[in-house]
Amino acid sequence: MPLVTRLLPTRVADGAWNMAADDALLETAVGGRASLRFYGWSAPTLSLGYFQPHAPARGHGRLGQLAWVRRPTGGAAIVHHLELTYALAMPPGHEWQPRGSSWLVRMHELIRDALADLGVKGELCVEEQKLGEVLCFLHYTPGDLIVATSKVVGSAQRKHRGALLQHGSILLKQSPWTPELPGIAELSGRSLTAEQVQSALIDRLSRGGWKIEPDDWTAEELTSIPERLALRYQAPTWNEKR
Repeated sequence: MPLVTRLLPTRVADGAWNMAADDALLETAVGGRASLRFYGWSAPTLSLGYFQPHAPARGHGRLGQLAWVRRPTGGAAIVHHLELTYALAMPPGHEWQPRGSSWLVRMHELIRDALADLGVKGELCVEEQKLGEVLCFLHYTPGDLIVATSKVVGSAQRKHRGALLQHGSILLKQSPWTPELPGIAELSGRSLTAEQVQSALIDRLSRGGWKIEPDDWTAEELTSIPERLALRYQAPTWNEKR
């Protein structure tokens, strides 16, 4: 049986809306419906991991000038600029989350293969290496996607009542906000658009037995997003909780 997953419209929004929207997809996944979306950010934005202290990141040179939000998922800080973000929300159960497998690794393998289809060679990291304390892309962990010598894809997860939300960043180009982080363009010489990467990844999922069905947000989700914004992602009690 194919894994039927709805594909939501690509959207550009601010950090708080993007995180509230991903949070809503996790709740939908609890009810048994899988969702995939790709999105952009209306301004360069710093997202912090759920457990990450905000003071070091906010006081970190250029990063302190950016809009910022705390994610519902773990990991370290990401600057969302000149990249493509994906979110995948999967229902509970072994059909979606097989025992003994890591969705972080599986998704990065799919992205690796999609990039290969576009002429970019990548490989999965096998050894942990930490080059900085704040930025996700300076912390290499097994399963991260490497092009040439640098990490270009990092992902994070949250589980809720058995459902799984995984979202991550695909670094297309070097951002002036993070000049220490080369992107796919600098590392491979291939300047890929977000649309190209998105299409190639959807194709890889489809070839792997997924049925990707374009669809829209439900009325319940659109109602819940403003509530999540007010309670969490626009609130200092959430963003400054650590």
